Amino acid sequence: MKLNEINDNPGAHKSRIRVGRGIGSGKGKTGGRGVKGQKSRTGVAIKGFEGGQMPLHRRLPKRGFNNIFALDFNEVGLGRIQTAIAAGKLDASKAVTAEALKEAGVIRRVKDGVRILGNGELTTAVTFEVAGASKPALEAIEKAGGTVKVLVAKTVEDAAAAS
Repeated sequence: MKLNEINDNPGAHKSRIRVGRGIGSGKGKTGGRGVKGQKSRTGVAIKGFEGGQMPLHRRLPKRGFNNIFALDFNEVGLGRIQTAIAAGKLDASKAVTAEALKEAGVIRRVKDGVRILGNGELTTAVTFEVAGASKPALEAIEKAGGTVKVLVAKTVEDAAAAS
């Protein structure tokens, strides 16, 4: 056997059909689309249409709702903050705010505020000025000798005014 003699088994590779290329091809003229009508034209995709049967997206019940007043917080773990302090990107002597975290590269953009989560370890005493913190995070910050000032934003407008 030589490299130039290697090929597929007969019938393993089916050649593609060139649709609409002459009557002799068997897929010429209408190109397998039948005749006339919306579906024979280009650019038509009747998504969700099931031939007059009630479509699936209308048969299924609606569930839940989207709270337009819900605040969208940046959630940051204590481990990420400790890593940033250790790398020298975050100054532990100053208060840790949303803007400080953004400059340090811990968060990409400031949303409605920052919420501190308790995953990870904090060994440095740090002052936080954030929108909220979880119970384990509060305990870990106080254990490390730091403080948390919670900036309460009751509505989206308050959050926008604070940032």
